Amino acid sequence: MTPRTHARPPEPSRAARLRDRLVRRTPGRRRDAWRIATPVAGLLCGGLFVVSAANSEGTDLRPGRYTDLASLVKDEADQYAELEAERGRLDAQVKALAAATRDRQVARYHHRVEKLEDPAGLVPRSGPGLSITLSDAPEDLINSTTGDVNKLLVHQQDIQAVVNALWKGGATAVTIAGQRIVSTTGIKCEGNAVQLQGVPYPQPYVIEAVGEPGALLTAIEEDPYVAGYREDAANPDISVGWDLELETDVTAPAYEGLLDLSYAVPLVPASGS
Repeated sequence: MTPRTHARPPEPSRAARLRDRLVRRTPGRRRDAWRIATPVAGLLCGGLFVVSAANSEGTDLRPGRYTDLASLVKDEADQYAELEAERGRLDAQVKALAAATRDRQVARYHHRVEKLEDPAGLVPRSGPGLSITLSDAPEDLINSTTGDVNKLLVHQQDIQAVVNALWKGGATAVTIAGQRIVSTTGIKCEGNAVQLQGVPYPQPYVIEAVGEPGALLTAIEEDPYVAGYREDAANPDISVGWDLELETDVTAPAYEGLLDLSYAVPLVPASGS
C-alpha cells in the first residue's frame, strides 16, 4: 500500500511574489514620505508669510479693506504725504550741508538756483485771483441718463483747458486741489479721481490762480474749449459742475514734488537706412 503523502502547495508565480513584496513595503514608504513632506510644507507656509509681510510694508493686502474708491484715494494720499514729509526732511539736510560749503563754485551755482526757484514754482505765491470748481453731474442724473455719460463727467482735458486758459491770462501761480502746478506737472484721470504727480485726488476739482482777476476772467471767457464746457454746465440734461469765484487773496504753496524730467529720445537711424 502506497503511503499517503501530503501535496506540496504550488510555487507562487513571479507576479504574485512582486505584489506581496510591494504590499509589505507600502506602509513603510508612506511613513517615510510623510516625514519629508510635513517639514517641507511647514517651510513653504513660513516662506509665504514672510514674503506677504515684506510686500505689504505694514498695510493690508486684502482688497476688502477699502469699501469705496474715496477711501482708497485717501489712504494713498496719506501714504504719499508721509513719504513727502520724509523727503522734505532729507532735502533740508542737503540744503544745510550745501550752505555750509565754502567752495566758491558751489556758492555760485547755489545763487543761480535761488534765482530760478521763483519762476520754477518753488517759492510760495499769494495775491488776488480767482477759483474755479469743476465737478461731475449729480449722481441721480448720471444713473438715469440714456445718453453719453461721458458728457456728465469731468475729464483731464477739461481740467487742462482751464489751467491753460489761466496761464494765457497771465497767472503767476496755479493750484489744483491745493497742489502747485509747474511746467512738468502731469494731469491724468484715474476713474473718478485725478492724478497729480502720481497722487490721486477725488472730485470736486478746485483750481485756483494768482493773477490780475480781470485778465484771468477774460481769458476764461474767450477760451473756446472752456466755453463748450460752460454750455454743458448750463444744460439741465448734462449739468456738469462749474463754479467761478473772484478772490481777493489766493495762496499758492511752493511746489514740493520731484523735479526729475523724463523725455523721449529719437532713435538713431541705422546706417544705410
